[in-house]
Amino acid sequence: MENIILLLETATESCSVAICSGDKIIAEKYINEPKSHASLLARYIQDILAENNLTMADCGAVAVSEGPGSYTGLRVGVSCAKGLCYGAGKPLIGVGTLDIIAQCAIDNNLVNTNGNKLLEGENYTIVPMIDARRMEVYTATFNSKGEATSPTKALILDENSFKEELESGKVLFTGNGAEKFKPLVNHPNAIFAEQLPHATGMRVIASALLNKKEFKDVAYFEPFYLKDFIAGKPKKLL
Repeated sequence: MENIILLLETATESCSVAICSGDKIIAEKYINEPKSHASLLARYIQDILAENNLTMADCGAVAVSEGPGSYTGLRVGVSCAKGLCYGAGKPLIGVGTLDIIAQCAIDNNLVNTNGNKLLEGENYTIVPMIDARRMEVYTATFNSKGEATSPTKALILDENSFKEELESGKVLFTGNGAEKFKPLVNHPNAIFAEQLPHATGMRVIASALLNKKEFKDVAYFEPFYLKDFIAGKPKKLL
């Protein structure tokens, strides 16, 4: 069962766990509930393994969403993944959160409200966006195969953002930061679709990394925050 991977995704407000064998999903658990990661992730892992008659000994690796994303969510996911790898002696795989969102958009066929595929058979650009503060997002560009075509960056959105991509063809904006961009763009090539990261979107990259034995150093691996964490100011006591 060396090709079985436990997949953990906690980079945004959603929390999900899945098990894949190669690039096939065996089982999944998902909830979109803010601040649920710490209370639900361990239970989801325990339940999904038990329900499929598996233990950590049956898994070839643990894969975790490595960021960017929520500071707290990433800490919970990575800490849990590292603990599992230490305890079971399994390798650790990291998958970029924007890569996961792009793959999820492809997996979900990019359907609109009428159930029709938005971009079937076309070459298009996928722009996943993770909400940051104010008009800022974490983003990158991907082709229609889910392959990254630009590095991940923090971007303050304005009406000229992604102008070159929009002039070149259809662009799908997705992720929980895309809604901030929607009022700024009025271009016929701009398409918007809701999509949060989901553990199932990790399977393709995680399986490829497992086959190539490209693993993270469990002792030193840290999430990719992209920007330093800034704590909010405490409220004054009355």
